[in-house]
Amino acid sequence: MNSNLLSLLALLAPAVFIIMAIVSYFQTGLRPTFMKRGSIVAATFSIIIAALSTFFVFRFGLLQSNLLGLNGIGLSIRLDALSVLMSAMIALLGFIVVRFSCNYLDGDKRQGIFMGRLAATIASVQLLVLAGNLGLILIAWILTSLSLHRLLVFYPERPRAVIAARKKFIIARLGDICLLGAIILLYHQFGTGNLEVIFKSVQTIDLGNTNLELAAVLIALAAILKSAQFPTHGWLVEVMETPTPVSALLHAGLLNAGPFLVTRMAFVMNGTTYAPVVLIIFGGFTALFASVVFLTQPSVKTALGYSSVAHMGFMLLVCGLGVYAAAMLHLVAHSFYKAHAFLSSGSVIDVVRAAKVTLPKRLGSPVRIGGSILLAFGIYVGFSMLWGIDPIAEMALLATGAIVIMGLSQIIAPALDSSGGIKGTLRACLLALMVATAFFTLEDGTNYLLQSQLPELAQPGLIVTLLIGIVLFAYSVVVFIQIIAPTRPSSYFWRAMGVHFRNGWYANALFDRIVRSLYFKSSYATPPFQHQQIVGERKVEPKILSDNNI
Repeated sequence: MNSNLLSLLALLAPAVFIIMAIVSYFQTGLRPTFMKRGSIVAATFSIIIAALSTFFVFRFGLLQSNLLGLNGIGLSIRLDALSVLMSAMIALLGFIVVRFSCNYLDGDKRQGIFMGRLAATIASVQLLVLAGNLGLILIAWILTSLSLHRLLVFYPERPRAVIAARKKFIIARLGDICLLGAIILLYHQFGTGNLEVIFKSVQTIDLGNTNLELAAVLIALAAILKSAQFPTHGWLVEVMETPTPVSALLHAGLLNAGPFLVTRMAFVMNGTTYAPVVLIIFGGFTALFASVVFLTQPSVKTALGYSSVAHMGFMLLVCGLGVYAAAMLHLVAHSFYKAHAFLSSGSVIDVVRAAKVTLPKRLGSPVRIGGSILLAFGIYVGFSMLWGIDPIAEMALLATGAIVIMGLSQIIAPALDSSGGIKGTLRACLLALMVATAFFTLEDGTNYLLQSQLPELAQPGLIVTLLIGIVLFAYSVVVFIQIIAPTRPSSYFWRAMGVHFRNGWYANALFDRIVRSLYFKSSYATPPFQHQQIVGERKVEPKILSDNNI
């Protein structure tokens, strides 16, 4: 079969969405019937194309189209295990979000325009995951940001949405500059933008190559900026005034561009020293920070925003450890979970059900808490031995599994250290076993599917090994505090800490000052003391409120 023809067939998926984006300019009004039906047809067609692409890759292996460009850089399509996995996920999520949008914005006079912008965003993400050349990667990377920006400012009369979009726009341009710099260095080093040529050539270059090291660091920074990592995460939790389908598509799809870029360039990242360190530091800290802040949020959508920040951080951390298969497994699982979470966040039934859940009283027994931790550790060791993981050669995989298994102690401890009885404890232990089985089994399966597109797991160097120890220690301390906290009486110190964590330790306020978002905020609202009240014929200057006269 013609490799060029088969790979170009995948372009039909983004092509139909681009057509719908163009049609949206002519489908305005309260009932854009053709636009709604056409979007559903395009989303359905995208699923069919993704299925066909998966079959072609399974049947023929790697497929690439001819280059449309000059001197080895330009536009080309690449179909491999990684691209078809991402294409299938995007197609399914796109279909769900499009169907939801048809009802969610029904009656809005700009629904047709919204559907068109949504189609353009989905098309840009599909082009990114199908790109086979550095030129198309850069173009699609920028298009995803620009198309998302148009969705974030869909309601321009909402000041907070506009401010958050501006902050995101600034960060995105910094990420674009980082990616452009990386592409220039890679092109200078290899003389081509063809990904397959780069991946094969990079394995023959000596470690410590300056161009390669700097390019990998810039790729890591681009991913960090794209995926809302600390301290540039604030915009993500401030865009909740956009329509719910935008939040679902953003958190389930567009944020994944960071981990995907790192995984796509895994052969480049794997041959460097400093880029994995950058990913581990930023990703590890962000995952820990955002997960704690998430627990203190009273707003459902804000909590989901911090949850996404934490998940992105964990994915980048895992990429820094070199366990790319586990990162992709997490990416796919998180995407479907977060899309469902946002699209169902307004369900009153779920809130009522959650309000009726009663938990058994915690006993606070050190023996039971210690036993739950030992039981979780025993499950972890048992599965590691069962899967035959080499603790020296596969240290990074063990570290990733250890972080996941830490969650098992949070499942077992509340049940074992409570007055709920043996039945609840057995259920918790069974759930922990299912989680451990799912992780090790699915990670092994994902590694098998993607092994041709990912480098072999390498033994970490001294710096990465030290960072692994620091990460595991920090995560263990936080998990332990979380387990024992419900058994201890509340104190002023922890209540104050809760307030600080709820405000994200004011990192977003600091970032507001840097990008002058506070200036934009003041332009949308006039301070109270600038207004005047008219009483009869006399002007009365209102007093400035203080703590003494409130």
